Amino acid sequence: MRAARTIATLDEIDVGDHVCWLMDPVDRFPDDADSFVSDGALFGDKVVIIGSAGAAHWANRPDRRSGRPAVVVLDPHRMEEPLLDAVQREARQADREGFRAVRVLTEADPRSRGVTASEALLEGELLLEEFAADSGAMVVCAYRPGHWDVPTLHQAMCVHPQSLGSRSAGPGFRMFSAGSNCWSVDGVIDSEGAEAFAAAIRAAAVRTETVRLRFDRVEMIDAAGMRALADAARQVPGRTVLVEGANDTVRLCWDLSGFAVPEVPVEMSA
Repeated sequence: MRAARTIATLDEIDVGDHVCWLMDPVDRFPDDADSFVSDGALFGDKVVIIGSAGAAHWANRPDRRSGRPAVVVLDPHRMEEPLLDAVQREARQADREGFRAVRVLTEADPRSRGVTASEALLEGELLLEEFAADSGAMVVCAYRPGHWDVPTLHQAMCVHPQSLGSRSAGPGFRMFSAGSNCWSVDGVIDSEGAEAFAAAIRAAAVRTETVRLRFDRVEMIDAAGMRALADAARQVPGRTVLVEGANDTVRLCWDLSGFAVPEVPVEMSA
């Protein structure tokens, strides 16, 4: 079962993981990702690099057993299709070529992601999260703190089930794929994470009329978290949020806080 966790090195990444690599100032891209790429050859995986810095470093590296290109490097500034489409295309090709799985490494900077708003970034990350969960791909998104403001970094971290980096202490919750248009929420949703929680819900609601949230792993949600949930649901017209697996305390507090009204399109169930 997929679960939220913090990893110490890229060597710990497993099939289906979607990792937010919050790089330290001393980290070097692409050198510090060599182990992740090299493990692709060890396990028979195809590696897809999305980032201009990797072109000279990894391009044309063949698979030692078959001689086929085992590392594909895509320059995000020259791509003519959305990032997810490119990754899915390479995954289909890898399957036809007999690779075990696909490893995706992206340089997440504002120019390569082509976004100016944090919620557009979150929407893209949620798409990658679904891709990793559905396909078993291993996806690593490398973020340099100097390229992003702190609130945006925290929002990006909360939609990656796994994180790497000494500065990876962001919001106390993670939201990750648990099926089609269904998201498992893990941890604590409090005032520090309320803004990120609301942004993640709005991003998830962009592509579907009904967003399902599984609360089985929620340890605590305070008043700020509940208000963030209610506000996010109201801010995306025509959408409904279904909260499943909420415990008795959460459902009682929701009712007592006055959110269990028709004007708030949120339905809670055990």
